[in-house]
Amino acid sequence: MAEENTIQEGRVDRSLAGKVALVVGAGCSGPGWGTGKAIAVHLARLGASVLGMDIKAAAAAETGEVIAREGGRYHSIQGDATSETDAQTAVETCVGHFGSVDILVNNLGIGKIGGVVDTTLADWERVFGVNVTSAFLMSRAAVPKMIQAGGGSIVNISSIGSNRWTGVPLLAYSASKAAMNQLTQQTAMQHAARGIRANAVLPGMIMTPMMLAPMRQHYGADVEEVVRKRDAMVPTGKMGSAWDIAYTVGFLASDESRFINGVVLPVDGGLSCQISAPI
Repeated sequence: MAEENTIQEGRVDRSLAGKVALVVGAGCSGPGWGTGKAIAVHLARLGASVLGMDIKAAAAAETGEVIAREGGRYHSIQGDATSETDAQTAVETCVGHFGSVDILVNNLGIGKIGGVVDTTLADWERVFGVNVTSAFLMSRAAVPKMIQAGGGSIVNISSIGSNRWTGVPLLAYSASKAAMNQLTQQTAMQHAARGIRANAVLPGMIMTPMMLAPMRQHYGADVEEVVRKRDAMVPTGKMGSAWDIAYTVGFLASDESRFINGVVLPVDGGLSCQISAPI
């Protein structure tokens, strides 16, 4: 009854005070704000202790510098989430340093432009390894710890490319993110009764440092032209930012979303609602 009254009174909030988050891919590939960096900083601002994992130690540490300046709690670890050993080590380090893993954010994503004819087997396997095998290994390592603690929240960063043609041939990327959606829902359904939620965020056109290189390659244009073209694709007339993804992750990690589980949520300014060509 007390819990019921709390919900009715609207007292469940988004504070993550006392929670511990493990953010995979917490660094940034260049100047500015990538999704992993923004997610780690936002979760820390909400009160969580954050362990940031990245294959580039300097990138993970740089994110920590931002959090430290704001008085947050952060610990970085260098590791390759496609490695079974590194995934297990990251989870054990998080538990050892902060006491638990309440929130796991699987944020890795790489893409290689190419379709079914011009995608090499090596590129296919590399993209699947980084994008979905890493999330499987991290989840496999973290879920037992969450069960022991009475529950937790997993947020996987997928893509609207997982279920839509985006106008760019990214076969391996899109297929791997589609696999991530099912990894999310299978995990959610199997472990819901143990207090574990798993949801996927599907970013649309998001302005990040990592986006620029492959898009410049595809469009054959300078940065300004790439941004203009991408802005024009979005119904709102402007791409989203890494913070739009971070805010969504903060919600899904918090008790405000306590009854949301197994959701595959587009965060795209309405992009995936539209038919872009005449019918």
